[in-house]
Amino acid sequence: MTLPRPSGDTRRRPAKAVALTATALAAALALTACGGTSSAQDAGGRLSVVASFYPMEFLASQIGGEHVKVTDLTAAGVEPHDLELTARQVGAVQKAGAVLYLKGLQPTVDKAVEQSHSKHVVDATAASPLVDHHLDEGGEEADGHGHEHGGPAGDPHIWLDPTRYAAVAEAVGAAFADADPAHAADYEKNTADLVTRLTALDTEFRDGLKGTGTKAFVTSHAAFGYLADHYGLEQIAINGVDPEAEPSPARLATIQQAAREHGVTTIFFESLVSPALATSVAKDLKLRTAVLDPIEGIRNGKGDYFSVMRQNLTNLRAALGATS
Repeated sequence: MTLPRPSGDTRRRPAKAVALTATALAAALALTACGGTSSAQDAGGRLSVVASFYPMEFLASQIGGEHVKVTDLTAAGVEPHDLELTARQVGAVQKAGAVLYLKGLQPTVDKAVEQSHSKHVVDATAASPLVDHHLDEGGEEADGHGHEHGGPAGDPHIWLDPTRYAAVAEAVGAAFADADPAHAADYEKNTADLVTRLTALDTEFRDGLKGTGTKAFVTSHAAFGYLADHYGLEQIAINGVDPEAEPSPARLATIQQAAREHGVTTIFFESLVSPALATSVAKDLKLRTAVLDPIEGIRNGKGDYFSVMRQNLTNLRAALGATS
């Protein structure tokens, strides 16, 4: 069957999260003006790096190593789409030696970057352009009233395809080498090592997803379009980009029909959002639930990008009936 796409191409956000307040921006500008010396380097001589959320922070830490001090604007375990910057965070972006972000994902970060004095800004979408997975199709607007919401011009979850994430890593390595030439050789080596690990992870996924009983999986959040495309799978998403939206009864009926037709055994939910919706759908279909983590933010002590991706692979293999 041809499955209608989930409605909503962006997340619903409170108005205050869409733009910085005038007060916060003015305060940030004052911090920058009065700060004296630039914070492009910290007191220990390390390159000062600001990353917008976990996937960018992980790249910065892995590639920069001991030569960088990384500030993640999104706290561990916080949904990155809901980020609202403080004046101090805006000031940190403006004065950083390097800034890593994904344009369109977090509007408050976009505005801070526009005001940034850094010559070394890495936009992940420039290294790996976004693909439109038609998350805006399905007959209803994101909020059910025909209102539009700002957001990325495509699916932002590029890091869930290791090959796309590797392309972003290479852009980060080049930016660090340019910003801090004294340690360029280390940045180049660290980048090459990370790309090698991502290539190996890609091979693990390719091998691990061979010989599955079905290619379709149901998830509460349409975050896995790149992963599905790259490995020949079919993502059936209950919701579009907003994992906390309330799907219509018609949408739920479509999901249930698709799940039965594809022999789906598992309804996936994610770690940073309530599992209530996935649990309800699974209960109606008498199926089990499991986590498929979009790795937008990892709680402290809960692993890293590689360990969570490998757990995702294990959970996918079980759900899809992999035998090899």
